[in-house]
This record gives sequence, structure tokens and C-alpha cells, in this order.
Amino acid sequence: MKSLILFVFFITTSCQLMAQDISGEWNGELEIPSGKLKIIFTLTRQPTAWNATMSSPSQGAFNIPTSSTSFVDKNLEIKISTLSISYEGKLVNDSLIQGFFKQSGLELPLELKHKNDKVKEIDRPQEPKPPFSYISDEVKIFNAQGKDTIAGTLTLPGNDGPYPVVVLISGSGPQDRNEEILGHKPFLVIADYFTRNGIAVLRYDDRGVAKSTGNFATATTADFATDASAVVDYLKTRKEIDKKSIGLIGHSEGGVIAPMVAADRNDISFIVLLAGTGLRGDKLLLLQQELIGRVQGMSGKALEESAAANKGAFALVQKYKDSAVLRKAMQDYITALEEKENYSTLPKGMEKTAFVNKQVDRILSPWMLYFLKLDPAIALQKVKCPVLAVNGTSDLQVPAKENLEAIKNALEKGGNKKLTLKEFPGLNHLFQHSETGNPADYASIKETFSAEAMEQILNWIKQQIK
Repeated sequence: MKSLILFVFFITTSCQLMAQDISGEWNGELEIPSGKLKIIFTLTRQPTAWNATMSSPSQGAFNIPTSSTSFVDKNLEIKISTLSISYEGKLVNDSLIQGFFKQSGLELPLELKHKNDKVKEIDRPQEPKPPFSYISDEVKIFNAQGKDTIAGTLTLPGNDGPYPVVVLISGSGPQDRNEEILGHKPFLVIADYFTRNGIAVLRYDDRGVAKSTGNFATATTADFATDASAVVDYLKTRKEIDKKSIGLIGHSEGGVIAPMVAADRNDISFIVLLAGTGLRGDKLLLLQQELIGRVQGMSGKALEESAAANKGAFALVQKYKDSAVLRKAMQDYITALEEKENYSTLPKGMEKTAFVNKQVDRILSPWMLYFLKLDPAIALQKVKCPVLAVNGTSDLQVPAKENLEAIKNALEKGGNKKLTLKEFPGLNHLFQHSETGNPADYASIKETFSAEAMEQILNWIKQQIK
């Protein structure tokens, strides 16, 4: 469907991009009665998803497009609905994926090896290497409200204390404690820098990710806020922590969560918003899609069509509160758009109703439905502690001007004058130096997080804890 983009660019990058880069050709051989059948999957990383094609040279089949491709937590899943083919495997190491090939009820083991049998090591010069001069403590924290256990790492400058502490809150998508994305580990870099400069740091895996329990798929931003609040409760039990100097640093969606936590508590000393949002979710996504689409070469007409279609879909979310009524309205809306385009993107073998419902499910997922309605101003107006809001001028996912202005207006409306705003020239959404801000460039940039930005954030925090 040309006119409707439902694969929106979330506040950080899609969860499918948080894992390491597995781009390229992956080859394997199926053991069949007549011998061995070579299968080749070619994987390509896109800004918000993975694309794949399949080839079977001995059968004269090349570059067969797949219906869907996902790579999350080292698990690869590829589907070709037109041929009733699927592959499910797990990344064992940089050059090996082990799994099963399925077709029409037949299931066969299939190991895939990278074409070069070795993926080029990614250069991340800022990533800290042991031995470290500070203490790292693995922790587990129970969230009674969410009924999940949050696993994380608390880094302490030494054995003395009490130390001021910051909690790092990640952006959207299932993130681990390092907020790993495309080989970058920004939270590891930040935690190392702050801890070496006298501030304790607690970073943690999102619920349902890595060593944390719980269900990520059904959680909303409000649920993630209860996890962050449980982390604060835990820190107050540690003798090494200065209970009067507990701060929150949220990146992207984490920059929405931090104010939500601070608004409900009186024991948060300060919050730092790293590309935090100030616009309501639906308005942010429309702006985000336009900016990213433009830098990635979408035509003006395509951008206009996408914007119009999405505005219509998002308006339904705002209009209907009853979930059954909303679903029916969304089904009718997307059906009408598809019929207008004569179902131009309908995969072969898929019924029209199933195709429409799949798109409805995406936009009405618990997280998306909550986010589209979420107005960060509501929590920001209740925040009374000092706030530092920083953005890069090249950020296309949370544009600096519009969001910093919205954050400023909300805090001032609530009577909070303890606000510091900062725009860093040429930094993208990950706080890397980037001329274009294109998310497609995140992986190729060696820098993980601007040293200048970290230094200025640290200096501001030190002023708050004097």
C-alpha cells in the first residue's frame, strides 16, 4: 500500500536493529533424499527492519523475496508465505546460525554459514575494555507492580561512598542494559565515563529482555515507568548510595519515562532527557516519518500520501476510546485505502482480510496504541526537580527544535524554572556526529556517543549534587 506507512520509526530504532549486524550472504545445505540442496539467504539491514531474499541455485531460483524477516535477541525468523517456507534459527557466533527449514509440513535442520565465514569486526573505539578501576555489581530487582524481575549492573566508583547515582533508562524496542544497537553500546560507554568520574550508575535490561523477566510485547510506556521506579526503590536500600542524590537519565522513550517517574515521586534529585520527546506520540511520528523519508529519498508525492494516510489512522486512535469500535473503524479505514490501491502490496497466497488485520494489529498493539495517545506534557508539568534536556541538531527521530520547545513550555506551565536546554550541533539521535542524521548511517559511524556531550552532561549533574 503506497499511501500508508505503518512500519513507523519508533523513538529509537526498531528492536530488530538492536542486535549485531548479520548483513550478507548465509549459505547452507539441506539433506534431502536425492542429495544436498544448497540454500542461500541474503540479509540486508534497513533503518527499521531486516530484508531478505532466498536463492536455490540448483533449482534455478534466485533472489526470491521473503514475506517477513526478523532478527531479535539472536533469533532469526524468515518467512516466504507464497511457498509455505519458513526458517527459524539462532545466531551461535559471528559466522554460524543453527536452525530448521520448514516447508509444507516438512522440517529439516539447516545450518547457515556466513559467506566469508567471518564477519568483519566492527570498530567501536569508545567501548571500554577491562580491567576497570571501579566496582561492577550484578543486581536483580523485583517490581511488585509489574510482577517482573529486572536484571542490571550497578557500577560504583569505589568501596566508600555514599555516591550520587544515575539510573539509565533506554529507548523504545526491547533493549538490553547497554542499549546495544548496531554494535554500539551507548549505555556501557556512558556508565563507564560517569563511574570513573565519581558517579554510580545503574543500567538494566528491559523487562523480558536478556536476564530480565516479564512480557515486553504486552507492555506500554507506563509499564516501563514502573520498572524504572522499582530500580529507584532498590537504590535507596544500598548503603553505598547517597539517597539525596538520585537522578534519572532517559534516552528517547526513556526521556518520556524519566518525567513520568519524577512526577510521581519526591525523591528524584534531577533528570536528564537525552533526545526526550515533548510532542504527543502521533504528532512526533508524523514529523519523524517526514524527515526520515525525505533524507532517504522518498518523493514529495509519496511523503504527502503517507502523511495523509497516517493522519487518518492516527485520528481514529484519538477519536475512539472503545477498543472494539476502534478496531472496526481501523479495519474499514485500511480496507478502503487498500481497495483504492487495488491491494498492490498484497502478498501472494494471503487473503485480503488477513492482510488488513495484520496491519491493524501493528497499529493497535498495546505499546503503539498507548504511545500514539501519550502527551509527555502531562508528566512534565508535574516535575519539580532540575531538568536538563539535550538534543542533537541532526536528530531526525526526535527533532531538536520542536521537542525542546515543547518540553520547555510544559515545564514552565507547571512552574518549574530549573530547566537547562542544550542543542549539540551536528549530533544525531544516538548523539553521534552526523551530517545527515540518517538512521541508516548509525552502524557505519565509529563514534558511539559524543565525548563533548557526555562531559557537559556530567558537569551539569555535578552542579546539581553539590
